[in-house]
Amino acid sequence: MPTIPYDPSLDALDSPGHRPTVLTAEGNYEIDGLCAEFARLAYIAYEEGDAERQQLDRALALVGFQPAVAFNFADDDTHGFGAMRPSDGLAVLVFRGTDPQSLSDLADDASFNLTPWTETAGQVHAGFAGAARGLRGAVETWLKATASDRTQLILTGHSLGAAIATLFASLCTPDALVTIGSPRVGDATFVATLKASRITRYVDCCDLITDLPPPFSGYVHAGAANYITRLGALAPHADDAFVQADRSAAREDYLVNYAWRIGDVMVRDLADHAPINYVRSLVP
Repeated sequence: MPTIPYDPSLDALDSPGHRPTVLTAEGNYEIDGLCAEFARLAYIAYEEGDAERQQLDRALALVGFQPAVAFNFADDDTHGFGAMRPSDGLAVLVFRGTDPQSLSDLADDASFNLTPWTETAGQVHAGFAGAARGLRGAVETWLKATASDRTQLILTGHSLGAAIATLFASLCTPDALVTIGSPRVGDATFVATLKASRITRYVDCCDLITDLPPPFSGYVHAGAANYITRLGALAPHADDAFVQADRSAAREDYLVNYAWRIGDVMVRDLADHAPINYVRSLVP
């Protein structure tokens, strides 16, 4: 079971980059655990100043990574970073998620327009496409600069960041795409263009964002769900009956223990989207 407690707080959802890193120099972390924590660390506002940049770089250094190379598209406030670990050639591309202040807007937004993804094929969410296109030049420059040194390329992100990572998985050939709390990104034709050798999609219990946009709008998910139970255990082969029962129990428990408390998120369906509640299940 997780050693990091479940965090129902508004701060965990609204300001996920404020919490210090859970990584230590002594830790032995699987790639997916690193992805979950890196996706959370991507919320550090490293584009705003040296202190924030140093906070990110110190966290990366704990697990042997060189300082991050930041990607910023100021027109729509889209951000990401690339980092390399010289000891084994592991390269990770990480994209920041939605501005946490607008998560409720994302949940309520009914404008899920599909637009042609002319870079490969199929149709994708217009907003996600614009964000990815804004970073494409900087990301491709980094990929070229690291090509001779890397042995593995992993793409990851949380929420919007997961969506951007998915779009880039159709533009390059990563060894893995690891998405954390990802919405649906595009249609079946687009998903068929993804080139990752491994696609792993984590869904934390009641996380509302993973059910958006609705499937009847033409969207499909990329990769099967790796479900995280209400207690934080991984259940990658959970069937629909198990998931529905677990979610029902989670919501009942949340109403009793958390929903009424000042400073906590009012509903489990949003609280489960907080990045730390993914990290707790993937980082020992």
